[in-house]
Amino acid sequence: LEEALKRAHTARMHILDLMDQTLSEAREDLSKYAPRIVSVQINPEKIGEIIGPKGKTIRAIQDESGATIEIDDSGLVKIAAVSGEAGARAREMIEAIVKDPEIGRIYEGPVKNTTTFGAFIEIMPGTEGLCHISELSEGRTERTEDVLKRGDITRVKLLSIDEKGRLRLSRKAALAEEVEGSSTDRAEGEDNIEVIED
Repeated sequence: LEEALKRAHTARMHILDLMDQTLSEAREDLSKYAPRIVSVQINPEKIGEIIGPKGKTIRAIQDESGATIEIDDSGLVKIAAVSGEAGARAREMIEAIVKDPEIGRIYEGPVKNTTTFGAFIEIMPGTEGLCHISELSEGRTERTEDVLKRGDITRVKLLSIDEKGRLRLSRKAALAEEVEGSSTDRAEGEDNIEVIED
């Protein structure tokens, strides 16, 4: 028995030496085609926003990204994807939904609707605000459609959020800042997201 254990040990050491010669240390990153599981911790109050009415939002994320998403009551979102790209796309979409708008930042988004008193602009997925007709451009604007039409992409500055959660936007302020050159970055990230790589 002792002889058999010595021979097995020698064989194992030989195999480990060959493995070490082939790949002495682990690769820094997996192949972009390797399956991934990524966990993202979100604020539990935002779970409903990710799921959406009757699961519409989460199904859209899964369909577009190709990933499978599970959410538990603590706010832990598990994303299983067949590739790194699919997992990253699903994570980006979730982060875009749960981040909070920041007053003073400039956002870019489509005009969702126009009215006689201004335009409703989506600054983040599922988050719209009103840009009053007086905030569309310098000078007097007679009709909203003279400046913006439904579907146009525009940059606006978030001026305030009222007690009911309504966003007040200004295209005029965003244009003024762009002219000054003081703010050209599109809004990104928020602190209520923690990424955990599995």
